[in-house]
Amino acid sequence: MERKILTFFNTAWYNRRMPIIVEHEKRRKEILEKALDVFVEQGFENTTFQKIADRCAVTRTSLYIYFKNKKDVFNYSIQQLLVNVEADIQRIKKNAARTYAERLIAIFDRLIDAIMENGRLLTALFGYLRTLAKNNADPERYVRRRTIRLRHILSSIIIEGEKRGEFCPLLIKDVNEMLYGLLEAAIFRITILHTGSGEDIKHAAGVLIRHIANYAAAPPRPVAPSRPLSDNTAV
Repeated sequence: MERKILTFFNTAWYNRRMPIIVEHEKRRKEILEKALDVFVEQGFENTTFQKIADRCAVTRTSLYIYFKNKKDVFNYSIQQLLVNVEADIQRIKKNAARTYAERLIAIFDRLIDAIMENGRLLTALFGYLRTLAKNNADPERYVRRRTIRLRHILSSIIIEGEKRGEFCPLLIKDVNEMLYGLLEAAIFRITILHTGSGEDIKHAAGVLIRHIANYAAAPPRPVAPSRPLSDNTAV
């Protein structure tokens, strides 16, 4: 009986709180959209909490309900992007109907699409990384901490593909670095240089991945027998 009463009150509390939670998250996302404009226009260093509040047409006191400071706003934006992309690539990774090479290509395509969809955020990220470097912090450490799960997913697919004979024996770290380097090139070209549509980077990654897979599938080349040296052959 006590358990039923407790369950009743917990359910009632949850039903009352749920609309509040949903509205809170909705408002946070609205703030993020407007804050991104400020980050892109002003740069991370010149953006202030007050400027974000002004753009959102709220007071700083109201903004503190949703975020602690401008860094909290920025990091939450990055976190949301990574969570959404990771959910997609985990689904691709688990798709047993595809070969490991096909999964790797599909994941890379999804990552390039995410780069193209989030140009404003990535432009703001470049500004933040410049601020870190200017303040003698380590921008590479910031990036690696937030992409370590992605690197792990790529590595696990390469390892499993090698175990199944789809990929030739590889230096996992080297292949991972090549693929990750293509992603970094895509971010730079799309968000900074504003050149290319991302399709050329997708093509380059596909060529690399298919080459690794095809090399593993190809039969070994026969070694031509060496000819004995004749008496007249110069040594």
